[in-house]
Amino acid sequence: MVPKSEKRFIRLNLITIVVTLLLILAGGIVRSTGSGMGCPDWPKCFDQYVPPTSASQLPADYKEKYVAERVVKNERFAKTLDKLGKGHLADSIRHDESILQPETFNVAKTWTEYLNRLMGAATGFLLVGLVIYSFTYRKTAKRIVVLSWVNLVVVAFQAWLGSIVVSTNLVPWIVTVHMLLALVILAILVYTYNYAQQMHKAVTIVMAKVVWLKVLIFLAIVVSVLQIVLGTEVREAVDAVSKALMYNDRESWLTRVGKIFSYHRDSAMVVLILNIIIYKLVKDRFNGKATALMVANSIAVVLIIQIVTGLILSNFALPPYAQALHILFSTLLFSLQYYLFLLVYKTDTYNQEH
Repeated sequence: MVPKSEKRFIRLNLITIVVTLLLILAGGIVRSTGSGMGCPDWPKCFDQYVPPTSASQLPADYKEKYVAERVVKNERFAKTLDKLGKGHLADSIRHDESILQPETFNVAKTWTEYLNRLMGAATGFLLVGLVIYSFTYRKTAKRIVVLSWVNLVVVAFQAWLGSIVVSTNLVPWIVTVHMLLALVILAILVYTYNYAQQMHKAVTIVMAKVVWLKVLIFLAIVVSVLQIVLGTEVREAVDAVSKALMYNDRESWLTRVGKIFSYHRDSAMVVLILNIIIYKLVKDRFNGKATALMVANSIAVVLIIQIVTGLILSNFALPPYAQALHILFSTLLFSLQYYLFLLVYKTDTYNQEH
């Protein structure tokens, strides 16, 4: 029998995973619609908790004001990078002229970014709730308490990095780090969810060895993370091309980004092949209503959707809705693969010799 306090933690953990994925979807919508600078300051938006709905609500000198604030903030960040021995990165921020370009107010972009920030705040509150609920495990599973605290710290850092993303005008490498931290947050959530669930379940036993299955799933996770990083870099390259073309000739953007798109496409084939092999192995070793088999089925569905959105992006001039869905399902694929790894890792093999 699972205590009610533990059921509350497990339920809230699952809700937090779902909301985090929705936050990533919101971030994908922001990215694909070019709304990242819809709010030029952080954490407020145009110095307001509820952003304006028209330009008449803005001060006359708002462009100069936020550029000046951005320069000061970026100099502080650059000094921090200098202290960390990252002088070349610090110099790239100091000499990035795009930071000096003011953003014109656009109500649609402002509210798109604002809603994304509200989703981020909701995720933060849920993680605080998880920390509080995690104390039910203080005697039985201290790692859940520790990891819940760690995740809260990571999210706080992620929020600060979000402010840097805004102040640096979406500097590419910072956007990539921002995305990777989202994966770290998801990984911790999936781990605590699985660990809390498995505490009251019998260990699954299968007739065949699962060593190679563990290795293949781990490899698939690594390739998926690489695929996400490459996808982020493709998006950054597309941004550079679109700006250079004054946002015209959209159909040619992907053809102009160079080899990075080819690497992204080729790694997608590796992801597909690995997951087909993994699915066959899971199906051979698990049956009935085994959680591992259900997760493998979910991975198959997500992978199909991911491929379809990728094909839409490459063949239909990067429609924004497909970009947002592509990001969402890439992170969902990572989450499910990691969950499957945890399930298989805890599986025992029946030794027929004994």
